[in-house]
Amino acid sequence: MPGMGGLALLQRLKGEGSRLASIMITGQGDVPMAVEAMRAGAADFIEKPIRRDELFVSIEHALEHIRDSGKLSVRREAAATRLAGLTARQRQIMELVLAGHPSKNIAADLGISQRTVENHRAAVMKKTGSHSLSALIRLALAADPGTALQSLR
Repeated sequence: MPGMGGLALLQRLKGEGSRLASIMITGQGDVPMAVEAMRAGAADFIEKPIRRDELFVSIEHALEHIRDSGKLSVRREAAATRLAGLTARQRQIMELVLAGHPSKNIAADLGISQRTVENHRAAVMKKTGSHSLSALIRLALAADPGTALQSLR
């Protein structure tokens, strides 16, 4: 393409938040370029010459990618909505719980009673509709994988 390479275009689209399914087709590809294309959001990476059946399979894969990302987006929004109802203190306690801290330690760190921590934990579970710690973890991961993963470390 004159003026802009395919990889630059993919990176620009990703930077603008585009959810457009893309297939990178190149005549001079290598493994690092394929990795960068996938990181930039390409659903597939194909080297020329392209066979007709290979292109159709790639297009089908790209369409699946769009459907899956749409479902993921809906789940992420629903999870974020459930977490948005938490108070700042409840969110703080939830993050400490997700990091594996017991209520006794959370209480000592925050200067509150263990009973208060337990009450906040119960409120978090009720407001989020989580019936177990693993359900709360899944919800936090669905809402914001990056932040949740930091809490789980």
